[in-house]
Amino acid sequence: MGDILDRLGLRVDGLVTNAAQVLYGTKFMPRYPQAQLKLGRFRGTKITGNIIDNKQEYLHAFAMVREAIAWLDRTLPLSARFPPGAINREDRLPVPAEALREIVINAVIHRDVSNPSSYVAIAVFDDRIEVRSIGDFPTGVRAELLSREHLSVRRNPLIADAFHRTGAIEAWGRGTNRVIESCRTYGIPEPTFVDADGAVIVTFKADVVASAGTRPATIGAADATLTERQQAILHVLEQKPAMALREIIAALAGAPSDRRIREELLYLKQRGLIEQSGHGRGSSWRRGGE
Repeated sequence: MGDILDRLGLRVDGLVTNAAQVLYGTKFMPRYPQAQLKLGRFRGTKITGNIIDNKQEYLHAFAMVREAIAWLDRTLPLSARFPPGAINREDRLPVPAEALREIVINAVIHRDVSNPSSYVAIAVFDDRIEVRSIGDFPTGVRAELLSREHLSVRRNPLIADAFHRTGAIEAWGRGTNRVIESCRTYGIPEPTFVDADGAVIVTFKADVVASAGTRPATIGAADATLTERQQAILHVLEQKPAMALREIIAALAGAPSDRRIREELLYLKQRGLIEQSGHGRGSSWRRGGE
């Protein structure tokens, strides 16, 4: 392992560098507070709105990317549609997954790790997704250049090189161009790139409450902003006085993971649309808010 660190420039004269700690470390506080990842889901369109989910962790760079992508997958609504001429359903996030992944990786790699107050934050609002990275654009890079050909300027070369060797990124500065193109192909607005107040903020405009392709609810006016899956759960719960999680999953066509359904149930509970009895695996759920 030491020889590998030496070849990557992550160990010098037998001492592990700060870049190695950021990339592969396991203990971050109190020496590496810049290894912080903030994740938040806010109800409404302002950061002052009610917070539905709030998570903060200290992670090495690769774990930070994995956790951020997994959290977005759990948090963003998933709608379904049948493309013209297709027989298979297409599940669809509000923003293309590959675009989110590229921007999250960029935020992790290019944050200002020399600043102890640095962090990466992802904030999901009803109308947008923001990915924030503490640190200005690298020298020679401006927001208006990111939508056309531009040089690849690496703020943290050792960190970028480690990601490049895994195949997670390339070295030609085309990442933001691919993000813009994937959004155009997906039929959503291009993201905006802003360098303000010592942070780079990438914003995807997206209807996070009811993503594209989701039909409006017919159960009641209170459910008009629910996703198709949430509507289906309400419909299932109308069939019996109370149901366990396994019964709900069995009744749903093409249900995702148990955890995802559990999160949908908790969201519906927060909305006052369903009620929970018991705790843990012994919980049962029934329609509420009538």
